[in-house]
Amino acid sequence: MGLVFRWLVRIASGLIVLICAAVALTVYFATRSLPDYSGARSVEGLGAPLEIVRDAANVPHIFGQGDADVFFGLGYAHAQDRLWQMITLRRTAQGRLSELFGPRTLQTDALVRRFDLYGLAAASVSAQDAETTAALEAYADGVNARLRELAEGGKGRGAPEMFLFPHAIAPWQPADSIAVVKLLALQLSSHLRAEVLRAQLSLMLPPERLRDILPDSPGSGVAALPDYAAVMPGASPETLLAAAARRRGVDGAAPMLFPVAPRGLAGASNAWAAAPARSAAGGTLLANDPHLGFTAQTIWYLARLELETGGVIGGTIPGVPVVMTGRSERLGWGITASYLDDTDVLMEELHPEDPTRYRGPEGWESFRTRQSIIEVKDGQPLTLTLRWSANGPVLPPDAFDLGTVTPRGHVPAVAWTALSATDTTLSAAMALMRAGSVTEALASADRYVAPSQVLTLADETQIALALVGAMPQRASTHATRGRMPALGWKEENRWRGMLPAGAAPRFVNPEGGILGNTNNKLVDRPFPRHLSWDWGDSQRIQRWERLMQSRQVHTRESFVEAQLDTVSITARTLLPLVGAELWFTGEAAPSDTPEGRRRQALALLADWNGEMNEHLPEPLLYAAWMRALQDRLIRDELGPLARAFTHLEPLFVERVFRDVDGASAWCDVIQSSPRESCAEIARLALDDALVQVAERHGSALESLRWGDAHEATHDHPVLGDIPILRWIVNIRQSTSGGDNTLMRGATSGREPHPFRNVHGAGYRGVYDFADPDSSVFVTATGQSGHPLSRHYDDLGERWRRGEYVPMSLDPALARAAAVGITTLAPP
Repeated sequence: MGLVFRWLVRIASGLIVLICAAVALTVYFATRSLPDYSGARSVEGLGAPLEIVRDAANVPHIFGQGDADVFFGLGYAHAQDRLWQMITLRRTAQGRLSELFGPRTLQTDALVRRFDLYGLAAASVSAQDAETTAALEAYADGVNARLRELAEGGKGRGAPEMFLFPHAIAPWQPADSIAVVKLLALQLSSHLRAEVLRAQLSLMLPPERLRDILPDSPGSGVAALPDYAAVMPGASPETLLAAAARRRGVDGAAPMLFPVAPRGLAGASNAWAAAPARSAAGGTLLANDPHLGFTAQTIWYLARLELETGGVIGGTIPGVPVVMTGRSERLGWGITASYLDDTDVLMEELHPEDPTRYRGPEGWESFRTRQSIIEVKDGQPLTLTLRWSANGPVLPPDAFDLGTVTPRGHVPAVAWTALSATDTTLSAAMALMRAGSVTEALASADRYVAPSQVLTLADETQIALALVGAMPQRASTHATRGRMPALGWKEENRWRGMLPAGAAPRFVNPEGGILGNTNNKLVDRPFPRHLSWDWGDSQRIQRWERLMQSRQVHTRESFVEAQLDTVSITARTLLPLVGAELWFTGEAAPSDTPEGRRRQALALLADWNGEMNEHLPEPLLYAAWMRALQDRLIRDELGPLARAFTHLEPLFVERVFRDVDGASAWCDVIQSSPRESCAEIARLALDDALVQVAERHGSALESLRWGDAHEATHDHPVLGDIPILRWIVNIRQSTSGGDNTLMRGATSGREPHPFRNVHGAGYRGVYDFADPDSSVFVTATGQSGHPLSRHYDDLGERWRRGEYVPMSLDPALARAAAVGITTLAPP
């Protein structure tokens, strides 16, 4: 027995030693890829020596003898800190993820190939102006200098992920940067889904109920549209339900691997500016916080560039040599998603005997086709036949649920402004970065193509807001006005080019001295010169107006306070409506009964001011109640389509409980013989919510914390689901805010964690031109993409607490607490 015991001890000890050795070896190789921020290096492709000074937050301040050298330095810094992110973004745009990740990304690759994003980006290189072309080439040289350094110096391949997914890394090309911008346009696109959903609902609901569930944003009314079956022969509720039951869909993949966001989680953002007359210090103010899906690392990377026109500092995107949102000494700029209607679905009728042809206005035409082979790791290659009609690329039925609204004998084609082979968006962004005034910045805006944005500007004396991006020109006789798919062979449904740049709305130096955008409805123009039918916000704008008008003059601190505001106007509006017949009614009941818990929840909500604070129980009770309520209202009418509504639709619930145009009909359960009232449905929904909350978070209502459910999930898109590794690479933070607060923390809307915070401000910046160096900014995670770096998540805790870091162009401040200074010189 003693001998056996000794051998067991020896075996166990040996296993422990082997495990420790394996861990040590793994850590050793992983840390080899940590960049060294100090020292002097000789690199090819550089025209003159340059310095990269990394301040205390690891923000690189890049000083060179010319713009080309500065962009070289930015490419080098991006590749030092975010190489894996850059390579993944490039592969996504190329449709080559499956070469690394196998079949799970095959559908993503196929979709991106059909759009031909990378081919269009490569064609657009020649459309850039000389300054942008030089910057793209210099930036690529900087990235490639880092790649050569890794290859020759045994630096651990640049990122720990490279050990798990080893592959050859092709040199960076100027087209790669343009492709990343097109990928961003795809992630921000939401109108294709909106068209499909409206068509689906049109087949199932009468027009008045369709206006309830998909109401127009507040403003002037819109003339009634025909139902989808009237404009699309062969479309019917039966074919819709059959297709919906068997659809595969494309939702659910991580944003970095799959750039098409689910409904409700496309781009958003806030930006606002104050003129000197509305500023306490007498200078202009500007605040911006762009919203995108959370990942580890965040898509944003802070950088300062010392250009020949002066210093610029702000948020860049790895792979793109432009400060997308930020400031110079004289100008600040912010971006928000415009929700411009830049997409149409056109149904192409196939020739009954020859599917390579489709009906055109003058007769049958041939698709443009080519073959594309997707290599799949651990699988067979997939050969795609890519088809384009005169209207755009043809998509498969499982993309965006298109198959549910495509009649037999037709295929869907997509017209989209980003499908341009002469896309000058990057040239426009480069000119904006070099502009010295609002006037110069507005002049650069005409060259924006996609993604369309609302640009908010402030120089030392002026403020402005302008929609930028290509605007499709539609015929006034368009069958669906671009709100639903239409027949592609009819001339009136086809685009007629783009509207002139002067058609875009602009607001310069308004009398009130304050302007801003929260993705709300900008203007109300009649079709076809409208901007959009579907907007990103009808709620945050109300709170913003109140905060801006609550004081005569503003400061940097008041703009920060507005960025971090967590009061839900939606909760303040809906709770008195929904609970009007429930407050303080009914008999007393023990606290451990459903009636007692309901009374306790109502008492808590009655005293709540609508602040979505992470430490309070009321936000969780409110969110769970509204989620359960909306589900009860729509489930019986919409059937399987109810799963498209993963987030609260505030205007819908308000219409129902105000009984606008008979909208209270949604409260009656069709399958039951009694007629239910809205108060009954509200009570039942509250009981549902309390059961769900108790199952997940406990039944002690006072002990609930919104932050436990509303946890920000910055997950690694590749390693985030792997046991053990996920505890290292994922970043989780308890957060305040919600879907409709200015400090937006959009929830996932999906089980089993419907209230997780998955989409919000990855970047926040506030710029004060009375004292520019007092400006501040922050990102949601950190500068480094290396999980073992202390800069992987060091900014994330500040972001969670609502803190910022200085945004200074003073070189002395950058050097004072630098974490490293890198000097690069030609050989």
